[in-house]
Amino acid sequence: MNGPIYAGIDMGSRTCKTVLMSPDGDIVGYSIVDTGADPQGAGIRSLKQALSHSSYDLESVINVVTTGYGRHRLSLAKATITEISCHAKGAHFLFPKTRTIIDIGGQDSKVIVIDERGKVVDFVMNDKCAAGTGRFLEVMAMALEVGIAEMGKLSITAKRSAPINSLCTVFAESEVISLIASGTDKEEIIRGLHESISKRIARMAKGLNMEAEITLSGGVAKNMGIVDSMRRILGIKINIPSEPQIVGAIGAALFAMDLHKRG
Repeated sequence: MNGPIYAGIDMGSRTCKTVLMSPDGDIVGYSIVDTGADPQGAGIRSLKQALSHSSYDLESVINVVTTGYGRHRLSLAKATITEISCHAKGAHFLFPKTRTIIDIGGQDSKVIVIDERGKVVDFVMNDKCAAGTGRFLEVMAMALEVGIAEMGKLSITAKRSAPINSLCTVFAESEVISLIASGTDKEEIIRGLHESISKRIARMAKGLNMEAEITLSGGVAKNMGIVDSMRRILGIKINIPSEPQIVGAIGAALFAMDLHKRG
């Protein structure tokens, strides 16, 4: 045993993320695995993989908190916390001056406003359709026959953007196919897709008292085209974590520490 440590597990719809944290608040290991059709199995696999990347073993883990869609599916968790609270806590931990978090995940997107202590003040969430999510981009990448990882690089090379009028996945895919047929460059189509997502996020946040600094989390934050588009449309400084997919898991690990220390 080489501990103690705390574990935060973000059991998302597309990926499962685990963060291991020492009592000093140091991240001592993390992992990202596909969720697949077995959320509980993915949670255990993610925890074991994070431990394998650290100098700790399972006996070192003295508290586990889960978050995300599958948070109630892991029996070894001592507590469950909503992803809204965990993303807020994780982003504030990484960037203490953060006041707004934009999280674009595989199946939903959310805008969260927090105070100077990292407490949630307000939020808005899109979880009714795939518009403005990682899944939306995956469908568009397939229609364009490009890799999802290529989209960011291709987007920033475009001199202009092709207008995408619909963010409904079905209708947007039809628009993309029509643009391809008309000879529009793929780079311009991708830039148009990124701008449409950024504008949707801006509209989501319109009713909130959104403030700088903004932190972008979720797998889509790895897309440099989205980041560039967000910065241009919002006109506010945006922080990008070194690993944006684990922000929620960081927050869950911090909650695990807090709960244990409070007994």
